[in-house]
Amino acid sequence: MKDAAPQTVRLADYMPPSHLVEEVALHFTLDPGATRVRSAIRFVPNPARADAVAGQADLRLDGEDLRLISAVVDGVAIDAAPDATGLTLPADALPRGAFLFEAEVEIAPASNTALEGLYMSKGMYCTQCEAEGFRKITFYPDRPDVMAPFRVTIESDLPVLLSNGDPVNAGPGWAEWEDPWPKPAYLFALVAGDLVAHQDFFRTRSGRTVELNIWVRKGDEDRCAYAMGALKRSMTWDEDTYGREYDLDIFNIVAVDDFNMGAMENKGLNIFNSKYVLASPETATDDDFARIEAIIAHEYFHNWTGNRITCRDWFQLCLKEGLTVFRDQSFSGDMRSHAVKRIEDVLTLRARQFREDAGPLSHPVRPSSYQEINNFYTATVYEKGAEVIGMLKRLVGDDGYRRALDLYFERHDGEATTIEAWLKVFEDATGRDLAQFKRWYTDAGTPHLRVEEDFNDGVYTLTFEQETAPTPGQPEKPPRVIPIAVGLLNPNGDEVVPTRVLEMTEARQSFAFEGLSARPVPSILRGFSAPVVLERATTAEERAFLLAHDTDPFNRWESGRSLAKEVLARMVTEGAAPAPGYLDGIKAILRDDSLDPAFRALALRLPSEDDMAQTLHATGHVPDPAQIHRVREALKDAIAAHLGADLPATYAAMAVAGPYTPEAAPAGKRALRGAALAYLTRTDGGTAATAQFAAADNMTDSLQALTALLDIGRGEAELAAFEARWKDDPLVMDKWFTLQVIMAAPEACAATATALTERADFDWKNPNRLRSVLGAVAANAAGFHHASGAGYRFLADWLIKVDPLNPQTAARLSTAFDSWARYDADRQGLIREELARIAATPGLSRDLGEMVARMRGADDA
Repeated sequence: MKDAAPQTVRLADYMPPSHLVEEVALHFTLDPGATRVRSAIRFVPNPARADAVAGQADLRLDGEDLRLISAVVDGVAIDAAPDATGLTLPADALPRGAFLFEAEVEIAPASNTALEGLYMSKGMYCTQCEAEGFRKITFYPDRPDVMAPFRVTIESDLPVLLSNGDPVNAGPGWAEWEDPWPKPAYLFALVAGDLVAHQDFFRTRSGRTVELNIWVRKGDEDRCAYAMGALKRSMTWDEDTYGREYDLDIFNIVAVDDFNMGAMENKGLNIFNSKYVLASPETATDDDFARIEAIIAHEYFHNWTGNRITCRDWFQLCLKEGLTVFRDQSFSGDMRSHAVKRIEDVLTLRARQFREDAGPLSHPVRPSSYQEINNFYTATVYEKGAEVIGMLKRLVGDDGYRRALDLYFERHDGEATTIEAWLKVFEDATGRDLAQFKRWYTDAGTPHLRVEEDFNDGVYTLTFEQETAPTPGQPEKPPRVIPIAVGLLNPNGDEVVPTRVLEMTEARQSFAFEGLSARPVPSILRGFSAPVVLERATTAEERAFLLAHDTDPFNRWESGRSLAKEVLARMVTEGAAPAPGYLDGIKAILRDDSLDPAFRALALRLPSEDDMAQTLHATGHVPDPAQIHRVREALKDAIAAHLGADLPATYAAMAVAGPYTPEAAPAGKRALRGAALAYLTRTDGGTAATAQFAAADNMTDSLQALTALLDIGRGEAELAAFEARWKDDPLVMDKWFTLQVIMAAPEACAATATALTERADFDWKNPNRLRSVLGAVAANAAGFHHASGAGYRFLADWLIKVDPLNPQTAARLSTAFDSWARYDADRQGLIREELARIAATPGLSRDLGEMVARMRGADDA
C-alpha cells in the first residue's frame, strides 16, 4: 500500500524528466502469485535537461511492491537497492548518451486487491495503470510526459493474450504485440484470460479495414451487440465531426468484473467495467444503454484526445478529460436529443460539481497541487472541464472551434502538452486573446450571476454582476469571461430577439437591446451557456410564462425546475401548500403531446433532496433532511392528486408496441410512462405497477414498476421474485441491492444497508457490489443524514474496512461527507466525529487520508 504520509506535488515545481525513452520491450511470464516481468528500456538524456546531457543527472525510476531480481545497464549488472517508491540510478553509473536498462522483477497479481497495476479478476489477468499503476508492474519513469512505443510478449497457458497495438507474432502459450505509437506508461494494458470475442469490422474513410473485438467471459457473448454498434457509431462520428480516423489495424475492448472506474482508454485495448459493456433488453435499462453508448464513445474518442495527444503532467488532466467528455456529450446529443442530453448533463453538473465547488473539496479545473492524483478524478475536472470547452466553442463559433481543433491535432500530435498550449491554439486559429478566459481553468468555485433589468423608450437593458465566493486556498476571485446566451420574448410569447451570446468580462456590465415596442420577458442563460448560478428576482407567473412559451428547451425546463424549487422551499420554510400555478404547469406539460416524451419526463421529475438542501443552504437556511424528505413526499402526493385522470391516460398512451429497442424514441416514451406510473402508483395503490412488473419483458419496465411499489411501501413479493430470477447475474443484482437502500425509509436506511452487507452474495471486494450499497446509502439523503447518525457510522465503518484493500474506492466513497457544513450543529458534530475516527485509523492510505484531511480542513480552519 502507498505510504499515507502526505507529500504535496505542485504544478509550479514541474521539471522535465532527466531522460526520455526511445523504446520499451516487456516480457511477462504470468503466474497468480509470482509473475515475472522482464523489461528492456532504451533511455536517452533529455535535451531539455542540461544536467542530463552533461551526464550529471540521476535517473529516478518509479516502482512499488516490486521484488527486484536483476538490473543491468548496457549489459553490466548494477548494485541497485530500491526504496519504497522506486529505484535511483546514479548519474555516475550511467553512460553519457543513450543506454539500455534491463530489469527483471516479480509481482503477485492475485493479491493485488487495490486493482491498479496488474491484478486478477476471477481468473483473468487485467491491468489498470492510470494514473500511477504502471509502477506496480516494473521500474519505469511513470509520468505522462515520457512517451515511447511498446513491444510486449506474454507467456501464459490462458487462451487469450492481449496487449496494446497490433498482434505481430504468436505461438502455443505466448503472444507478441507491438504498439508503434508513442504513449505514456499509464496507457499500457495487458489482459489474459479464457475469453470469447464478439467480432465485427469497420471500414475507415481512407479504406482501411479495422478488426473490432469485444472480449467477454463465455456466456456473455449475446450481450455485446449494442456496445459494438455504439463503437462503430463513435468511429463514424469522429471521422465526420472531427476528421479523426482510427490508426491501428485492430481495436479491442475487454469487459472486466472487478474494476475501480467505468473504463480505461488504453491504446488499442480499452478495458471496461463489465456493467458498461454487457446489455440485453432483459438485463439493462434504457439508462444503461444510453450510458454504455456514451462511455464506449468517450473511451474511443480518447484515442486522439488523450492518447495521440496526452497530458504533460497530471495537473493537465482536464486537457484530455474535459475535452473528451465534451466530445462524448456532443456525440450523445447527435445520437439522441440535444435538448434532453443538455438537461441531463446540467442535472449531473449541479448534483456533483456544484456540490464539490460549494464545499471543502473545491478545486480548480486545473489544480495547482495534489497529494494523491487519484483523488482528482473529479466532477470538476470532468464535467466542469467539459463546460469550459463548451464555453470556448460558444465564444469562437463552430467554424473557429473546428479550425482550432484541426490546428491542435496538427501541432501537438504525439506530444504531452498543457492547457497553455491548448489555449494558444485557439488564439492562433481565431485571433482571440484568451488570457482572461484561462481563469476558468485556474480559479475554483461557481460564479454567481446577479441580474437587474430596465426598460425605457424601447430600450431594454440587462445589467449583470458576477461574484465567486472564496474557496480553499483562493480567497480572491477576479471576474471571468462569461458567455451569457439571451433571447427575448414579447408578452404574447413570440420571440422578438433570437438567441444572442453576450460576453461578460467585467465584475458589473450592462447590455442594451433597442427598438422594442413592449417590455420583453428575458430568457437568460439559454442552453446553460455557462456553469454559473443565475440569481434574478422573478415571479412565479413569469416562470410559468417561460415554461409555456420559451423557445429554448433548456430554459423551458429550467423555468419548471425553478418553480418546483420555489414550491418546495416555501413548503419547507413557510409551511405553505403546493402552489396551484405550479401544479397546473405540470399538468400542461403532461398534456402537451407536441413535446418530446423524454423532455416531459424530465419536467415531471422533482429536484432531489440533496439539491434542495444545497438550494436552501445557499439562501441562508439550515436544511433539515428529514423535513425536506417529508415535504417532497407531500408534493409528490399533491401532484399525483392534481394530475388525476391524466395519469392513466398518459400511462396508456406511452405504451411501446413491438419488440424492445433502446433507441431514443421508444426510450423517451418509456421514460414518460415510468414518470406517470410513479405518480399513478400513489393514487391506485400499486395496481398498475404490480401488473407492469408481472408483464415486463425488459429491465426498464421491471425496475420502473418495482421502484414505484417500493416508493409506497409495497413490493416485497416483487423484490423476492426479482432476486429469484436474477440471483446468478451480478450486474442485475447490483440494481437489486441499490434499489432497496435508495428506497428505504430514512429511519431504516442504515439498517437495510447493514442487512444487505451481511448477505453471502455481498462481495465487498468487488467495487460494483460495494458501491451498490455504500453509494446508495449516500444517495438516500434523508437516510444518510438521519439524526441518529447511523448512516454516518455505517459509511465510516466500511471506509475503514475497505481502505487497506482498495484505497481508491474508499477515497471516492468518502466524498459523501463533503457537504457536512450545510447542516445543523448536531449533524455537523456527528460527521466530524466520524471523520476524526477515520483520520485516526492506523495505516490509513494516502488516498483516503488526503480526502479526510481536506474535508476536516474546513472545520480546522
